[in-house]
Amino acid sequence: MRSRNPVFSRRGFSRDNGYAGFNAAPQAGGPAVATQGNPYAQPAGNPYAQPEANPYAQNPYAQQDLQHGAPPQAPATTGRMTMDDVVIRTASTLGVLVVTAALAWALLPVDDANIGRSYGIGIGAALIGMVLALVQSFKRKASPALILTYAAFEGVFLGVVSSVVDNRIADGAAMQAVIGTMAVFAGVLIAYKAGWIRVNRRFYGFVMAAALGFVFLMMVNLLFAVFGGGDGLGFRSGALGVVFGIVGIILGACFLAMDFKQVEDGLAYGAPREEAWFAAFGLTLTLVWLYLEFLRLIAILNSND
Repeated sequence: MRSRNPVFSRRGFSRDNGYAGFNAAPQAGGPAVATQGNPYAQPAGNPYAQPEANPYAQNPYAQQDLQHGAPPQAPATTGRMTMDDVVIRTASTLGVLVVTAALAWALLPVDDANIGRSYGIGIGAALIGMVLALVQSFKRKASPALILTYAAFEGVFLGVVSSVVDNRIADGAAMQAVIGTMAVFAGVLIAYKAGWIRVNRRFYGFVMAAALGFVFLMMVNLLFAVFGGGDGLGFRSGALGVVFGIVGIILGACFLAMDFKQVEDGLAYGAPREEAWFAAFGLTLTLVWLYLEFLRLIAILNSND
């Protein structure tokens, strides 16, 4: 199962990918063989697999376990991604984003005299962040410096746009968007762990089709707004804008479920520790999507009052 996040789909936290041998099927008497037709597939074997030597040789409890009919517990491996690694890297990335957003809010005023300059800086930061995100997405190895730099520029953009909405459209909108994002994150996590959300091929195909259609409509609306003026086709204003805002939030929740699945597969299949940075990067992208959709929906609701 590939995630919609390009960083996950390239790294192969997946049974269907075969990269890093995550879906390599063991054959009798021989090494694992990677899936055919996958450009990332390894010629033979899992590069993360342990040596064929007996891993229980130094385990004084192994024979005891075997005598009692219970499978011996393998010794802890090193260099593998853990949930703590994912949490720490994600917290670091989001921490940089929040700090730069707070600085942008405080240092880039959005009053009538300064809104043009501040908004220009915010848009510039968003473009730089987008370029950095694309560069990291297509890199085969995670670059912590690149990911944290992306978070810093994305934070500047979020700080400026949040200040504009909060101070000029809807008082308290930023805090409402943060609470909404946290609520969706917690809700999806609980639903995923409880098994209420099952990320399979059908789920993935439906979400990807909906996401592509959503992005295409937003691009068409933006083009009409740029060249025709006004609100374009009205997908981001009025009742239709509210509907599309809700759809965007639902899509963000689905993206979160797929991200959780990819992290779970990475942990299960022994991804190396540096992959935790990719997990943090992908989760940050999804949380930024959710926050912006909440902020946009709040702005539309208040502008219609």
